[in-house]
Amino acid sequence: MNKVILMGRLTRDPEVRYSQNDTSMAIARFSIAVDRRRTQNNDGQQADFINCVAFGRLGEFAEKYLKKGTKVALTGRIQTGSYTNKDGQKVYTTDIVAEDIEFAESKNAQAGGNVGFAPEQSSASPAPVGDGFMNIPDGIDEELPFN
Repeated sequence: MNKVILMGRLTRDPEVRYSQNDTSMAIARFSIAVDRRRTQNNDGQQADFINCVAFGRLGEFAEKYLKKGTKVALTGRIQTGSYTNKDGQKVYTTDIVAEDIEFAESKNAQAGGNVGFAPEQSSASPAPVGDGFMNIPDGIDEELPFN
């Protein structure tokens, strides 16, 4: 089974080209920075920079909605290949072919705002306090329908 699941941020805007055959197809190339798990003796943050490609409608999605810094969750497969460059040297490639791409955070989180609350909240409704949960007063445990 060849299945990859990654979560990371785009390191650059997707590079999109369209195939030149009867039915033009979008081909989006981008890379994502994926944090490595920390070990006990590893103090610094480390990341792997992984090349990805998305075809067709997924490539069009990448062109329209993804940009540098966007955090995505991506599933796909590993694909290896090779080609001979103009100097006659054989170059080996490894790419992740995306099968599904989802946003991994809200637009507000990307912009540094509060997650889950609309910025244009009216003054008539109370502003969310703390973590957004309602405070339950002490001493009413027997009135709750669950224990």
